[in-house]
Amino acid sequence: MKLSRQFPLNALRVFEAAARHMSFTKAAEELGMTQTAVSYQVKLLEDNIGEPLFLRKPRQIVLTETAERMLPKVTDAFAVLREAIATARQDADEILEIHSTPTFASHWLARHLGAFQLAHPNIAVRLLRGSVLTDFNRESADLAIRIGRGPWPGLAVHPLLRLSYSPILSPRLAESVGGIKEPADLLKLPWITDDDGRWTYWFTLAGLDAAEHTARTFDAGGVLDLETGAAMASHGVAMLSPFFLQDELASGRLIQPFELSWLDDNRYWLVYPESRRNLPKIRKFREWLETTLAPERAAMGLEAQ
Repeated sequence: MKLSRQFPLNALRVFEAAARHMSFTKAAEELGMTQTAVSYQVKLLEDNIGEPLFLRKPRQIVLTETAERMLPKVTDAFAVLREAIATARQDADEILEIHSTPTFASHWLARHLGAFQLAHPNIAVRLLRGSVLTDFNRESADLAIRIGRGPWPGLAVHPLLRLSYSPILSPRLAESVGGIKEPADLLKLPWITDDDGRWTYWFTLAGLDAAEHTARTFDAGGVLDLETGAAMASHGVAMLSPFFLQDELASGRLIQPFELSWLDDNRYWLVYPESRRNLPKIRKFREWLETTLAPERAAMGLEAQ
């Protein structure tokens, strides 16, 4: 039996594109083929395995159970093949596309990426911010930084950081009530909050009831840039992680009056498809990221796990 009969590589490539797009037309556009050629290759594959892969309906196609089982493995297989070719070529001008949560991207990663690029001048970095989880089957990202409980099926995951939170405010706002000497003093001031329970957690640890707070609040929707800006403008006290505000705290533009903090259940993770684990550019970035984060975590008493 011919190898092409045993392993119809071209037909599998067409199947993967059609299943990913859920469209023969879009698969044809991606592969530079006609729609008729796509349909022919799918039919060859169906004949080869003896099972239908798509249910043809008006203006749409639907994966059969057989196709649903096949798709993840076929996708991984092509990813492994691409990795093998990329490794063999050792491209001089590689591009590493990173998707990251907005906070981590703006307040840590963007400040440090220059060091990575100096260490690896042959790797060009493209950093994209976003709050929606990256779909590696449909997007061009090589890896992502995400926050959550984890892990996620089919992805290699590396815990990076688990943050603590504490009240942070401007010196001018603190002076407006004669200074912040004890946690109860914070009840006199407006709070910057998105009403997600952060203040309740902290005041419970302090042995106080956050419900006693009657001053106004400023809702910044949980967006760190807005909360930080509002705190620096003395609009209120923000419940923030000192990890992302090291420069502001060191310069005195913001102050953290108490060491008391609460630890978030969510963590930051580095994630990417399992099939890319040994891709050189991903391995280099992972090693750099873990090495760079380690001393900052240690200095602030934070943990990855």
